[in-house]
Amino acid sequence: MNPGLQTAPGYVQTGALAEQRDRVLRNTYWLLALSMVPTVLGAWIGVSTGLAAAMSPGVSMMVFLVGAFGLMFAIEKTKNSAAGVPVLLAFTFFMGLMLSRIIGTVLGLSNGASLIMVAFAGTGAIFLGMASVSTIIKRDLSSMGKWLFIGAIMLLVAGIANFFIQSSALMITLMVLAIGIFSAFILVDLKRVRDGEETNYITATLGVYLSLYNVFQSLLALLGIFGGERD
Repeated sequence: MNPGLQTAPGYVQTGALAEQRDRVLRNTYWLLALSMVPTVLGAWIGVSTGLAAAMSPGVSMMVFLVGAFGLMFAIEKTKNSAAGVPVLLAFTFFMGLMLSRIIGTVLGLSNGASLIMVAFAGTGAIFLGMASVSTIIKRDLSSMGKWLFIGAIMLLVAGIANFFIQSSALMITLMVLAIGIFSAFILVDLKRVRDGEETNYITATLGVYLSLYNVFQSLLALLGIFGGERD
């Protein structure tokens, strides 16, 4: 029997798996880019109407938590159907609306527009860096992902607690930690796609989007605190 024929099925399977991984990664990047459109639209509407700014901090936090987790639950339920992409885009529009509060505050600074561009460029640089590292790193990052998830939960709890404590030092510390944790999350999520562990591009897009959102928001807040100029 020809040895080549014995190994052929294995090569076909490997090739099919590689093609699937590439397709999921490609769709993730495309959907991630598309998700920026409703995010920007939501932020623009929020700033223009003052919708988010009109809410008190407490109401804004409740709306954010209920809306974000509700829509994420809906994404999970529809990720394997035709409704998955529209629901994800609705989620990113909502997140843009919620982001308008801090964007409006920063735009109130004399150098606010430039700070937003710096935060956007910094977030983009972090994404490109993590995406590049994900292509060359060989080790399994599953255990790292578990620790990062615990860190993210602790950040959320500490953030809610600080809403009542109102500590500037704690807020700044949480922002710095958020940049580190969610930058690492980008690496882990993209590596999972490349390793074939994540096969749903909607789920993959949601994970990377949330990390980028948190990195951008934290960077912008820090820039506003330390680099903001008032008239």
